[in-house]
Amino acid sequence: MEPTSAPPDPTTVKGGERVEGERGGGGGSSSTTTTSYQHHAPATTTTPPPPLSRYESQKRRDWNTFLQYLKNHKPPLTLGRCSGAHVIEFLKYLDQFGKTKVHATGCPYFGHPSPPAPCACPLRQAWGSLDALIGRLRAAYEENGGRPESNPFGARAVRIYLREVREGQAKARGIPYEKKKRKRPSADGGGGGGDSGSSSSRVGSGRTTNVVTSAVASTTV
Repeated sequence: MEPTSAPPDPTTVKGGERVEGERGGGGGSSSTTTTSYQHHAPATTTTPPPPLSRYESQKRRDWNTFLQYLKNHKPPLTLGRCSGAHVIEFLKYLDQFGKTKVHATGCPYFGHPSPPAPCACPLRQAWGSLDALIGRLRAAYEENGGRPESNPFGARAVRIYLREVREGQAKARGIPYEKKKRKRPSADGGGGGGDSGSSSSRVGSGRTTNVVTSAVASTTV
């Protein structure tokens, strides 16, 4: 007597899916329930970079403006061929966008800090604005791969030009530019050593304006 085979298990697993109620036979209806096993990778979140500070944003705009100036220069200049003389040309070019009144020598208001009436003297970039601009461009040059020893914004000719602008504007506008003096402690620790306080310098019209704007960047030289 041959042993009888066991009936097939109604629950089988095929290809990672559990199939229930699958039966053979003809004409009969079957009920199938499929359960899928899916593995989801954990969702990754990307943190956006922090926003740039006001100084960094201004430095980037100034740098892009200077590169555009070199591109529009006749003949066009490359950054590697840029010298301190080209930087001075750039500063003089920015004077047309200045907002600081600088009196000419023959103006009756020459040396007058508060003119009582308007005059025909041209507007210029304030010395403080140019000085701050050169500082940002000098840093941007080295951040973009430039070598400190060949930095045109730190050239001696640029420093001399800025000093001449400061002195010229001080005479024309009657506003002295004085460096702040640090208080020195007295040897005996007592007071009465005279007035050693710091004297504040007045730059331009009392505020340093941004000398580079998006309009300047798109201006053809």
